[in-house]
Amino acid sequence: MSKRERLEKTIAGEETDRVPIALWRHWPGDDQRPIDLAEATVAFQRRWDFDFVKVSPSSSYCITDYGVQDKWVGHIEGTREYVRRAVTRSLDWTDLRVLDPSKGALGRQLETLRLLNDAFGTETPFIMTIFSPLAQAKNIAGRELLIEHMRTSPDRVKTGLNTITESTLRFIEAIRRSGVAGIFYAIQHASFSVMSQAEYETFGRPYDLRILEALPDDWWLNMAHLHGTAPMFDLIADYPVQILNWHDREAEPDLANGKLKFKGAVSGGIGRMDPMHTGTPVEVRAQARKAIEETGARRLVLSTGCVIMTTTPQSNIRAARETVESLV
Repeated sequence: MSKRERLEKTIAGEETDRVPIALWRHWPGDDQRPIDLAEATVAFQRRWDFDFVKVSPSSSYCITDYGVQDKWVGHIEGTREYVRRAVTRSLDWTDLRVLDPSKGALGRQLETLRLLNDAFGTETPFIMTIFSPLAQAKNIAGRELLIEHMRTSPDRVKTGLNTITESTLRFIEAIRRSGVAGIFYAIQHASFSVMSQAEYETFGRPYDLRILEALPDDWWLNMAHLHGTAPMFDLIADYPVQILNWHDREAEPDLANGKLKFKGAVSGGIGRMDPMHTGTPVEVRAQARKAIEETGARRLVLSTGCVIMTTTPQSNIRAARETVESLV
């Protein structure tokens, strides 16, 4: 069974030869240059042969050309630290301009995708990370200042979100012929630990839907990632994507209940820190088997709830990968 066939049947809830699996990580340092990011991504996939590849540029790739600056400081998650923001006062939201997707940092990602398409062709599906407009706004201004401006200057923030959304839509159009099978849509604020549901319904959901509803019809592997604890799962469960990924081992709902709320496939089952990073292969296998049993091996993509750490032991990655084969 090909990777695409296995994934499409999984999304439809049909029987497959085995449960599909995918893990993904950041590539700090290498994520700053197309050739290095492509080579790191390809090498990781050739080592583990996952059912799809999630392309993981740094979170700044979509906002660098607004004037944001960041640097790598050694976090084991592989994320970078922001050292310069483009918004420091509420009026700055109205100064943002729609970016040209063929130039600058966005243009470099087009090159990354071209290289990946050359390497993977039609054999291995790959999806590009797209950060939600609100997630981009957070990195443009900083989390605390964004929320302050949402509550004190909402119209200015909405102006900025409209600009960011248009830039994102133009980038999506630019990658349409890059060979991607879809996008990995990263949602970072639909969490009760960050803001109220009413706030997300105002500053998050409308812009999410503008992007997701504009995705090309032939993109068959679109995945939404719901980040953080206390997720607003019910608010996101009707999003028009094929797979939904969240921190199911650290937050509710669990996979089985998530399947009741979401019509596509659910992605998760293994804790990205415990046991994937700090546990043993035996513990990884046990948790993977439990996830497969709880879901009846249907509508499940075995994964972690977010990126694995850059220092995750290979033995634990191998344990997860071998589990889906051993249960055939």
